[in-house]
Amino acid sequence: MAASAKTLTVANRSLNGDWTVVLPRRGRQRKHLPTIRSQEQQQPWVPTDVETDPIRTSKLIQKMQICMKKIESSSFYRTLLDQIQTPEILHCLRRVLGSESKMQMVIYGIGSIESYEPPRLQLSLAVLMKRKFSWIGEIEVFDPILSATESRVLEALGCSVLSVNEQGHRRAVKPTMFFMPHCEAELYDNLLHANWGVELLNRVVLFGNSFKTYEQHISEFKNSAIVGSAKRILSIRPFTKEFRIDTVSDDYFGAFHDSSWHFFGPVLETELPYIKF
Repeated sequence: MAASAKTLTVANRSLNGDWTVVLPRRGRQRKHLPTIRSQEQQQPWVPTDVETDPIRTSKLIQKMQICMKKIESSSFYRTLLDQIQTPEILHCLRRVLGSESKMQMVIYGIGSIESYEPPRLQLSLAVLMKRKFSWIGEIEVFDPILSATESRVLEALGCSVLSVNEQGHRRAVKPTMFFMPHCEAELYDNLLHANWGVELLNRVVLFGNSFKTYEQHISEFKNSAIVGSAKRILSIRPFTKEFRIDTVSDDYFGAFHDSSWHFFGPVLETELPYIKF
């Protein structure tokens, strides 16, 4: 990392110091994502239930607090923090940050945090990481199935709910962590399409389904339904550093199985093949 790059810190302590195809989500139906070809085609989004319910909001906040305490005291969380602080991942994070002091977090496809535990566990992890690491900036969230009550709870937890369905087409004009566990292959491919260039890809950190697993699945099942929606996933694999997430126990398997950190490092534009959208 260049000398001018700012230092990552964990809980206000320098990291340079001494402190050192996926299965469908359980209880959640598969979402079919329409392809959005340009930013202009994106439509404003509002929850279908316009009004929030104070009782539901209070109950959901309690559920989230329980989930966050569960994760924070777990071996899964301690293992994940240790992984983030390994020299290899720290090097990747510093490279993405460059001269910036923070990277924003964008959460796509979180699902219904009111109806199912896996989305609550995933959101809990994201919020806990922001509280733990000073280099994680603001959190933006979107899923088209979010209710007004869920949106209110997300805001109470310090997150912003997007008013437009980007369908994954967010350009990383600044360092960005995309937190997307158990999303559809098409959504990952849309994200890659929006950032299909050396400068943009080098600003992306992705927490999501293992690209290696997609590659293995397609290699074994060449007629798989996901082949058409995973072209960029396969094309970026040679330039991807992937670090698998250890679920540690069955309690976190449903929410995080087959998930990985992904860092992208193409050097030349000519290394990225042209792929017709």
